[in-house]
Amino acid sequence: MWFKDYQRNMPWRETRDPYRIWVSEVMLQQTQVKKVVGYYEKFIARFPDVQQLASAALQDVLKVWEGLGYYARARNIHKAAQVIVEELDGEIPNDYYAFRKLPGVGDYSAAAVLSIAFNAPYAAVDGNVKRVLARLFLMAAPINDSASAKQFREKADTLLDAEVPGLFNQAMMELGAIICRPQSPLCLVCPVNSFCGAFSTARQGEFPVRRERKPTPEHHIAVGVIYRAGEVLITQRQLDGLLGGLWEFPGGRLAEGEPAEEACIRHIAEVVNLTVTNVRYLTRVRHAFTHFKIVVDVFQCDYQAGEVVLQGPRDAEWVEIAALSDYPLPRATHKFLAML
Repeated sequence: MWFKDYQRNMPWRETRDPYRIWVSEVMLQQTQVKKVVGYYEKFIARFPDVQQLASAALQDVLKVWEGLGYYARARNIHKAAQVIVEELDGEIPNDYYAFRKLPGVGDYSAAAVLSIAFNAPYAAVDGNVKRVLARLFLMAAPINDSASAKQFREKADTLLDAEVPGLFNQAMMELGAIICRPQSPLCLVCPVNSFCGAFSTARQGEFPVRRERKPTPEHHIAVGVIYRAGEVLITQRQLDGLLGGLWEFPGGRLAEGEPAEEACIRHIAEVVNLTVTNVRYLTRVRHAFTHFKIVVDVFQCDYQAGEVVLQGPRDAEWVEIAALSDYPLPRATHKFLAML
């Protein structure tokens, strides 16, 4: 079969260590390989096994993960490691359903890890694999619709080589990433073009089908860098939800028609119970998340009065500018951090 000649070209794929494979597959979801490799190596150097990950502080895990995005995955793999150490004698389960029960583990992660690490016969279906399947079989099911997931899994199961499922899954992922690309697929050098429906009918551009999404909303936010005696105030987001556990400068969304400077002052009063003075504009940054975009107007200001009382954040600290590098911060914050 074509995939028997598949060449491994990623550091974690030279191992059968289930922990390292698990870390890599969590990182690879919705992220390009070239971006993941550096993060993977840094993560493994800091947390070389599940025991050390479980015993680490969440803030340390988030700091190592900083910049990769999808921070819920970092929180979940940390939480799952603790479950493994505390309840499973430190052994990553080799049973699909036991592994699937761990925090943050979905069908893709379970199939990928179990097949690669334990040679278990489960087909791993990510976005790349869906694209390959859609073109091979002219599947009209939208790849970005959760209701279609079962159809793609069933089709992948029919192709899976049960003797070498891990190798097959990796080869399918690489086929989608390198050959069967979203745009301009390299069909002439594709090892499976002889039985590809889209290639034989010259309909590559029609597949995969995507469900049309609504326009991406954009939110306008104002934040304030509050100075007091050589320090600035940062707040920690709640652990659940977007950017959970990360630290940021206090602020929030503008009301309709509200000037950004007024919104900054208002949110500082509402979120941390402080009044500020000498408010001055610093810069504007833009950042895109998966389902929305933000425009952030950043202000610098001086502490005037009040004691910190939190309404929303989990924690708050006054820190020196130089110490900000010790905290996990959102990427949008890093875009203006050097200006401080």
